[in-house]
Amino acid sequence: MTRTQMQGDDAGERKGQGTAVPLLAAATNSPDLEIKDAQLIFAAIWRELEGEFGRSRMRFPRELILLGGAPGAGKGTNSEFIRKVRSIDAPPIVVSQLLDTPEARAIKARGGMVGDREVVGILLRKLLEPEQQNGALLDGFPRTKVQVECLKLLFDEMIALRREFSGTPEVVHFKQPIFHIMVLFVDEAESVARQLKRGRQVVAHNEEVARSGMGERWEERATDFSEGLARNRYRVFKEQTYDALVSLKQIFHYHFINAQAPIPEVQANIVRELEYQSTLELDPRTFDRLRGLPLASEIVRHARQDLVRRLDGYEVEQPETFGRVVEFIEGKMMPIVVRHAVSGVANINSEDLLFEDPTALAMLIDVFSERGFHTTVDITRVGVPIRMDLQTGNIYCQEKKVFRFSVRFRSAEIRGEFA
Repeated sequence: MTRTQMQGDDAGERKGQGTAVPLLAAATNSPDLEIKDAQLIFAAIWRELEGEFGRSRMRFPRELILLGGAPGAGKGTNSEFIRKVRSIDAPPIVVSQLLDTPEARAIKARGGMVGDREVVGILLRKLLEPEQQNGALLDGFPRTKVQVECLKLLFDEMIALRREFSGTPEVVHFKQPIFHIMVLFVDEAESVARQLKRGRQVVAHNEEVARSGMGERWEERATDFSEGLARNRYRVFKEQTYDALVSLKQIFHYHFINAQAPIPEVQANIVRELEYQSTLELDPRTFDRLRGLPLASEIVRHARQDLVRRLDGYEVEQPETFGRVVEFIEGKMMPIVVRHAVSGVANINSEDLLFEDPTALAMLIDVFSERGFHTTVDITRVGVPIRMDLQTGNIYCQEKKVFRFSVRFRSAEIRGEFA
């Protein structure tokens, strides 16, 4: 089995393309040789998968988020949050768990790397599982230059598949691929401190499990108990994983997150980084049709300022109408809203002629918005019989408008407050 770039405290040699070579010789490998290695590895894996699944079933996730980070940077903490933000249903794919063999565990304990051929092969097979099709979050890939090149080749093949099946019913399974590179970064001192803190927490947890007989033991990693191994693990990240991820910066969406900040701040940064990017995610024809519509983020950004400006304008330019609207809300609507505080929804009908003026309706909605309510209005036209022609039997009606207001707000948590 191919092994590339394996490192550890006691590594006296590196393994190249299937054979052991001296460390000095391995260091002379050129980027061209690494690219060729990647092409050979990827081509062999691709042929195997095509033979097993068939080309029309080579359906990979439309969106891949490649999550990398320094040891202790919070990848596990933030994985679920990222999945929720991007509506990814499948659990994160943790590459280290995919390679959970005794040999792989020994290599990882020393802070070393696992073979590229094994990593890429198992990973591509995992990505073809049906549950991954709506998107996948990868934790720990790519970590070497060969894996980087294989990732580029995967992207190219996904584009080729999309072109091949364009114009056929199968094209729905071959979306425009979107790859995100996300790096959670902490400095060495913070990384080492967090690793050792985790070690202490693991020991305390496992001792409690042993004492009580309840719960499951947590994994004890050698790097969490030795400052030297923790520093070595960080060094491997900086020299291998970090460089591999940065090399993709000019090709895919790249997000660098300062993970030393408090978790709420880190997650706010993640949300901003992963905001919807129409120009890059949509087919050009689709984007051209939609580009005249504003993004929700653009509207929301100035919504409060616009609301304040409108309310002040009502007071200055139409004070009489504005006063009547506020008086109606205060006297007719708020008593009903208060009675519905538990449900958080109040439906109110009115036939007041004040709202024949569309501006009055706009004022009412803006006032409720400023107070923290969400209000909608539906105008229903009702026919009221006024006379009947006894000769013909015809009934003559007069139309009247009924304004149906729906006021929604956060309800009171009665049980939570008094339980």
